[in-house]
Amino acid sequence: MSQSAQASEQDELLGAEPSGQLPDKLYFRIGEVSRLVGVPAYVLRYWETEFPALAPKKSPGGQRLYRRKDLELLLLIKQLLYEQKFTIAGARQWLARQKRQQRPRPAAPEQGRLFPDYETVLREIRRGLAELIEMLS
Repeated sequence: MSQSAQASEQDELLGAEPSGQLPDKLYFRIGEVSRLVGVPAYVLRYWETEFPALAPKKSPGGQRLYRRKDLELLLLIKQLLYEQKFTIAGARQWLARQKRQQRPRPAAPEQGRLFPDYETVLREIRRGLAELIEMLS
């Protein structure tokens, strides 16, 4: 599945693009996130234990600081659990599958090599060194 198809599938699950509805801030505290997502703070803390991708930073004072991507993930989790009726395990699997599909695929072996053939490169180096030795003799 292409990245645009995955994005549209996530947008479809959300019903709308969440980034257009969120305040333009770098970090959100748990109270704000609770209001924006529409679930109590204890639910957010519980979801942190169940969804590895959800890991808000903490301030020096110990307060959770959610980034915009955390907030978008929370909205998606809420959609999966409350509206699509996924179990927590099912939502976790769905998110893991989405993450796997978004990873770039490794290049073909021929494209990934720095040198086409190490033996050929070494032969060329030896030949060059032999020519240098001959010139110096």
